[in-house]
Amino acid sequence: MKSKKELEVFLSKLEQVTSPKINLEQYATPADVAAEILWYALMQNDIENKIVADLGCGNGILGIGASLLGAKKVIFLDSDNSSLFVAKRNFETLKLRNAVYLNKNVNEFKDKVDTIIENPPFGVQNKHADRAFLIKAMASSKTIYSFHKIETKEFVFALARDYGFKVENIFEFEFVLKKAHGFHKKGEYMVDVGCFLLRKL
Repeated sequence: MKSKKELEVFLSKLEQVTSPKINLEQYATPADVAAEILWYALMQNDIENKIVADLGCGNGILGIGASLLGAKKVIFLDSDNSSLFVAKRNFETLKLRNAVYLNKNVNEFKDKVDTIIENPPFGVQNKHADRAFLIKAMASSKTIYSFHKIETKEFVFALARDYGFKVENIFEFEFVLKKAHGFHKKGEYMVDVGCFLLRKL
């Protein structure tokens, strides 16, 4: 993978999860956002030859991007088996290797990994759903890239302090969330999102 743009193009062609589930808050990570975070992580030596986990992987965009950038092994975890099937199909279509697929709740994840890159539920439908992902990430790795709504950043900072992590950087984006559920009245929603880079102190 020679450039961030080339990575974005690859990721933009991945199959998406159809019929996203309301209770799981399944929203796609935009390809340009994924490419920007993954490329930054590569420059920080957080991907190449590392074991990377994509928790709540959806269609696998973050884990697949890590694999394209030279991750030694990628673990895809999702409690929704249909999403995991899409991630596996995307991964295998690109003829990538060294992947593990776990159809589990995030609380059941037991592995220790070098880097976690995750876009968890934002905790809108299920309050504190993002908390469970972040706590599990901090128990599993010393380096975490995790997406959360910007308005919850004080929660992220507080939780990081409680678990001996520091927020090293925040990358801010506007997610364009397309209408995916019956209760959505507009075709698109703009959501202010941050990808928080956390490192163990």
